[in-house]
Amino acid sequence: MRIPAHSVCTAIRDDIVSGVFERGARLTEELLARRYGVSRVPVREALRTLESEGFVTTRRHAGACVAEPTEQEAADLLEVRTLLEPLGAARAARRRTDAHLKVLRGLVRLGQERARRGQGEDLRSLGGWFHETLAQASGSPGLTALLTQLRHKVAWMYAVEQHARPVESWAEHGAIVDAVARGDAERARALTALHAERAIPAHRLRHPAPERVRTSQHAVNTVGGRN
Repeated sequence: MRIPAHSVCTAIRDDIVSGVFERGARLTEELLARRYGVSRVPVREALRTLESEGFVTTRRHAGACVAEPTEQEAADLLEVRTLLEPLGAARAARRRTDAHLKVLRGLVRLGQERARRGQGEDLRSLGGWFHETLAQASGSPGLTALLTQLRHKVAWMYAVEQHARPVESWAEHGAIVDAVARGDAERARALTALHAERAIPAHRLRHPAPERVRTSQHAVNTVGGRN
C-alpha cells in the first residue's frame, strides 16, 4: 500500500514543531523512511512540501535540513497573524454555518469553564481548536490553510506563556463569537485584532538546543494526516 505523502508530511512537520528534529538538523530520506515505516517516494514529496512551507531548507552538500529562521522572520510571523486572523473572523461573520457557530459556542463554554477552574493545559488545546474553527468558518480554503500553517510555525518558533487573566481572554473569545453570530464583520475583525495584539507579549522565542535527532519511532503507515 502506498502511503500518502501528506501523512508523511504531517508526521515530519509535527516532529519539527515539537523539537524531535532540531533546527539545522539534516533530514535524510533514508532516516525518515525508516523512522516512519515508508518508502523514500512519499518522504521526497513531503520534504518538497515542507520546504515550500518554510520548515525545511536544502543546503549544498548537505541536502534537506530543518530550517533555522531568524528572530526577524519569527517576529514577522506574529505580525502576519495579527493581520490574517481578523480577516478570517470578518469573513466568518459573513460565511459561517450553523455548524461552525455551534462548535464555536461550545468551545467558548468549555473555555470559560476551564478558565474559572484554572485548568491551563486544557485552555491551550481549546484555544487552538477555537482559532482553527474560526478560520474554517471563513469559508476560504486558502486563508484557512495559511492560518493553519502560521499556527504550526508560531508553535515551532515560540513558547507561549499561560494567559495571566484567562477568564478575560475567554470573554474576548465569546465576544468574537457573538459578533460572528450577528453577522457583524467589522466588529468581529476589530475584536479579533485586539485579541491577537494582546496575545503577542505572551510569546517567547524558543532557543535552539544542540543539534540532535531523537531515535523514537513514529510510524505513519496506518494513520491519516494529523493537523
